[in-house]
Amino acid sequence: MSSNSEGETPEFQTPWRAMTWGNPSKVSLISGINQIQPSITNLKCLRVIVVGPPGSGKSSFINSVNNAFQGRITSNAMSDSCGGGKSFTTEQYRECKMKTGNPKLPIVFSDVMGLEAEDKKGYHPDDIIQAINVNLKYGYEFNPEKPISPEDPYYNKDPDLSDEVYCLVYVLAADKIRLAQDDIFKKLRNIRLKVCKTFGLPQVVVMTNVDQVCPVVKNNIWKVYHSKKIKEKMELCSSSLGVPMCHIFPVKNYHEEIVSNEYMDILILQAFTQIIQLAKDNVEIRLEKKDSQNVREKQTKSE
Repeated sequence: MSSNSEGETPEFQTPWRAMTWGNPSKVSLISGINQIQPSITNLKCLRVIVVGPPGSGKSSFINSVNNAFQGRITSNAMSDSCGGGKSFTTEQYRECKMKTGNPKLPIVFSDVMGLEAEDKKGYHPDDIIQAINVNLKYGYEFNPEKPISPEDPYYNKDPDLSDEVYCLVYVLAADKIRLAQDDIFKKLRNIRLKVCKTFGLPQVVVMTNVDQVCPVVKNNIWKVYHSKKIKEKMELCSSSLGVPMCHIFPVKNYHEEIVSNEYMDILILQAFTQIIQLAKDNVEIRLEKKDSQNVREKQTKSE
């Protein structure tokens, strides 16, 4: 890998990804997010679904996004402080609304319980496809042995435009990314392949716990893009899931902090900006497809 090109030192001499630090950068990121305008006026929210194994920091990332906007520690989504191997998030399909300050385009994270390695634990991978296909109502309880059926009362038979998911976010913990062929990666790849074939949905990886795998970053979070170890972990994510490096973002979630941290916020806001921009682009792509389909249907009727 490219991270071996400078000998045994743990960091590159210059950052391999350009970053601008400092409070002006944080203010600019928040301002940019709040200036994003919806493509259509009747879109009630921009919905993003978050998946990942237990202990990866899904709920903590959702809280950390809110922290970055609020400038204080929040707890919109319950998170596990034990870091165990089982999902702490409730088995119900839930939504978490982000308080970004942008009233014109509310952002909603669809949060699900952790994807566990064993076949009969966690949620059934097909339920993620159903959630993306807006067939799940919030409050649905995941069954690891079988996906939802159309007869289930939580099956959404008449989805609204705002029910649709416009970006898929994988949350993976850097300190737990070891074997690219393990069962979790197999399940995630299966989800990715189905999503790519069916929906053309943009996908992003948020890589958490970066401070746990690199002493350089643990001491100085702003050196995250100097770290060879972090780049190696990102490359492993990219090769294992097929997500391009430009859609992978290393972050440090809020965990033990009691006050906000400017460097952490900037990394979190950069990831969030990319997620929202990709989601917004996906809205426009879908609208173009629907318009083209309507034109074809009109032409067919007129013939």
